[in-house]
Amino acid sequence: MNQIYIPKNRLGMASGSFVIVKPIEQQEVASNPILYGFSHLEPIKMEIIHRIFHIADRTLEEIKNIIITGSFLEEGFSFNDIDIVVISEKSITQELAGNITSEIGIKSHIINLTSKELAKGIESDPLYLNIISKCVAKNRIVFNIQRKINFQLLDFHLLKSKAVINNFDYLSGREVYYLTKNMLAILLFMEGKKVSSELIDKEIKILFHLSANNIKDKILKKQEFISEYKKVYDKIFKRILEKNAAK
Repeated sequence: MNQIYIPKNRLGMASGSFVIVKPIEQQEVASNPILYGFSHLEPIKMEIIHRIFHIADRTLEEIKNIIITGSFLEEGFSFNDIDIVVISEKSITQELAGNITSEIGIKSHIINLTSKELAKGIESDPLYLNIISKCVAKNRIVFNIQRKINFQLLDFHLLKSKAVINNFDYLSGREVYYLTKNMLAILLFMEGKKVSSELIDKEIKILFHLSANNIKDKILKKQEFISEYKKVYDKIFKRILEKNAAK
């Protein structure tokens, strides 16, 4: 037997007393996050992810998975919040967001999806494909992608990117980058190509002769960029209109 020693001067426990021995605090069991689309993340970010998973386990019930995505996973610390996708049949975003902010001090943007909604999104929505192309998941994500193109949905998503043409001066560099990324994700999806941040950044270099950081920092020639951007936008919009008309 393992021996447990207690001092002789013990109040309220005479020799021969029966006692129950148990730990005061249960050791937190750390899960091993699963990385998709990359192999390394700064140790401090991994520690934050561990804490988010622990807070979610303690706060929520019936969670099937938690996925961390977005700019938090990019190199460095130039993110405003943490994008979190919670896979659950229940709506639980507000409580979790509040606990993460109070305990870690970082704002979170939480999307609540059911397993069916995630599966449907992966099949038909390039934004979902971009999310899972680079992410950290608590549990393994089962990929069973049979791509189904919904041109009405793509039309809806593309409309957001038109803001770059009409409101370039009022957008930050990161907003311009996000909307450009959104537009090119749709283009890659329609062409049957893989959708990921890395491939979108390569497409930016091909089409605009700029790096992603050039756009984020707005280090570009405004008129030239908008002119090229509009050509790409009109090309995608025309293809979507043709497909919708054919239906």
